Amino acid sequence: MNITSSLQNFRAKMMPPQVAMVEMINAYQVSQAIHVAAKLGIADLLKDRAKNSSELAQLTGMHEPSLYRLLRSLASFGIFAEDEDGRFNLTPLAATLQTDTPNSVRAWAIMSGEKWHWDLWGNLIESVKTGKTAVEHTFGKPNIFEYFVQNPQAGNNFDEAMTNLASMNNSAIATGYDFSGISKLVDIGGGYGSHLSTILKAYPAIKGVLFDQPSVITGAKEFIEVNGLADRCELVAGDFFQSVPSGGDAYLLKTVIHDWDEPQAIAILKNCRRAMAEHSKLLLVEAVLPPGNTPYFGKLLDLEMLTTSGGRERTEAEYRTLFDAAGFKLTKVFATASPWKVIEGVGVS
Repeated sequence: MNITSSLQNFRAKMMPPQVAMVEMINAYQVSQAIHVAAKLGIADLLKDRAKNSSELAQLTGMHEPSLYRLLRSLASFGIFAEDEDGRFNLTPLAATLQTDTPNSVRAWAIMSGEKWHWDLWGNLIESVKTGKTAVEHTFGKPNIFEYFVQNPQAGNNFDEAMTNLASMNNSAIATGYDFSGISKLVDIGGGYGSHLSTILKAYPAIKGVLFDQPSVITGAKEFIEVNGLADRCELVAGDFFQSVPSGGDAYLLKTVIHDWDEPQAIAILKNCRRAMAEHSKLLLVEAVLPPGNTPYFGKLLDLEMLTTSGGRERTEAEYRTLFDAAGFKLTKVFATASPWKVIEGVGVS
C-alpha cells in the first residue's frame, strides 16, 4: 500500500463513517469547481502577481461576487490562497492549473468537467445495467472514439488531457524500464508524442516511429518539431486495427490496450505481432490492478473505461491471458515511480 492510500485510510478511520461517506459523495463539487477555475485560466492570470476577485472578474468576464465564492471555496482546499487584502495567490496545488508548466493538469481538469464527459458519468448506471458504454446510451455511439470523430473539439480536449496525464509519468517510465539496446522504437497510439519524446531525449541513440490516427498525427507534427526531434522521429498515420509499421526493435503501447475489450485488444496485439521481428519486444504501459481491497487509482480508472471506451483495466493474470491469445509470452512486469507499470512480452511461435 502506498503513502497516499495509507493516509486516506487513516483519515477515513478518524472520521465517523457517515461523515467520511458524505465527503466522498460531495467530491464531485470539488471536481467541478476545479474545472471552472481551470477553464477560466485563473492560475495563468495569477502567474505574475496576486489579484482580487474584482480584477479577475474583469479579466474573465465573470460575475464578481460569484467568482469570489468559487475562489474562496477552492482556497479552503489549498487551491489558491486568499490574503488579508482579499487577493488570491497561487499555491502549489493551484500552480498545476497553469497552462505551460511541466506538471500542468489544466487540460485534464477541463476535460473532466466538460458536459460531454460529465454526462457520461451521470449515466454510469446504464453501463452497470447493460455492460455497454455510457457513450452508447448518451450519444448513440459505441465508444468515445466514434463520438470524437463527429465532435473534434471534445477529441481535442481528450488529446490535450492525455498529454497532461502522460507528462506526469513519462520520466518515471523512461527511467523505470531500460530502453538501451533498442534502435527503433515504434509508439503505437502514441498521441502527440509526449511519451515517445521523453524516451528519445533520454536515449539519444534511439530512432522513433509515432503511429496514430491521421487527425492526431497532424497535431503531433508541431509537438515533435518543437521538441527538436523531427530528424529522429517518423510520423505515420494509420489504423492499428488494420496494421502497424514494421521494423521496430520494440513496440510501445502506452494506455492503449485498456481502451478495448478482449477481442479488440487481441486484434491490436496480433497486428503488432505480425509487424514484429523475432527479436522484437512488446511493451505495454498500463495500470496493473492489485488484488483484493487494495486502494489503487486504476480501480476508478476501470470505471472510466466502462463508461467511455468499453475497455477495462486488468490484473497481471489477465494480461498474461491476453498475451497468450495474441501470440506473446509475458516475460516481466516492471514497476515505475508512477502508478503505471511496464509489461514486457516477446513473441512466441
